[in-house]
Amino acid sequence: MRYRRLGKSGYDVSEVGFGAWQLGADWGAVDESTAMATLHAAADAGITFYDTADVYGDGRSERLVGRFLRERSDRRLVVATKMCRRVPQEMAGYTPEAFRGWLERSRENLGLETIPLVQLHCPLTAVYYTPEIFAALDELVADRLIAYYGVSVEKVEEGLIAIENPGIASVQIIFNVLRQRPAERFLAAAGAADVGVIVRVPLASGLLTGKLTADSAFAADDHRSYNRAGAAFDVGETFAGVPFDVGLRAVEELRPLVPPGASMAQLALRWILMNGAVSTTIPGAKTPEMARANAASSDLAPLPPETMEAIRAIYRRTAAPHVHTRW
Repeated sequence: MRYRRLGKSGYDVSEVGFGAWQLGADWGAVDESTAMATLHAAADAGITFYDTADVYGDGRSERLVGRFLRERSDRRLVVATKMCRRVPQEMAGYTPEAFRGWLERSRENLGLETIPLVQLHCPLTAVYYTPEIFAALDELVADRLIAYYGVSVEKVEEGLIAIENPGIASVQIIFNVLRQRPAERFLAAAGAADVGVIVRVPLASGLLTGKLTADSAFAADDHRSYNRAGAAFDVGETFAGVPFDVGLRAVEELRPLVPPGASMAQLALRWILMNGAVSTTIPGAKTPEMARANAASSDLAPLPPETMEAIRAIYRRTAAPHVHTRW
């Protein structure tokens, strides 16, 4: 495992992290014993960055990560959580009092006095233009409820606005083989501002594992069933916003590019890590085997220029017409 600096936070984190959404909800059931074994397998493989949120399973994901922290007792582990999706998305809900209430709950769930990193969870665009909100976050840092704060964004433009705020330590954004616009418009700017970049949805909700087919079925409580048209939250969070059939065609074009001995998922993760402005990427894992396989992508050799160009060409032909100007 290789490690990278998470922007101005100064944390050294594994370049392959662990996304814990699936431990809470929206990906089908994961029992507690399997969840704990998966978290420990990730740590055994060198993963030190764990991303969760207060709404994942109404706190279940945070509580499992908190139990893991108590069992692991490793000072290298960095946990990030997210807040602000527990209320209807209206500006009136973003108050200092609400922030403190949400954080008290997260601190209890995680068993932490000071949370290393708290991110606003895909907030309203107007939030980025409201200095009072960031002043409230600065107060939380001063009071040591949180060490650093960042934002999780839906759109490249939101990320560009966010990094203008000097208090922003990190931006979490969707970036993968099927969502390449951040490399054109955002990543270099984040690096210049010394803002850490956390890449989410790196495998496009499983499309980039190469294991899904036109006949793949998903449980009713899996967002890949109920959010394909954006019924519950931003459609870009499900299959990266790419129509399922288009994504399957792109995957077939990508198969010949997978390095010998590697998997499609490892190719997709290594592609993300080719960009030096990325601090870490947070694929999910529902089993110890998946966690170990994700971690192993850090050990792959750099992708050759011809592979990188072939991936760009596949993106332009397939996914780009559906996603490039939307996010």
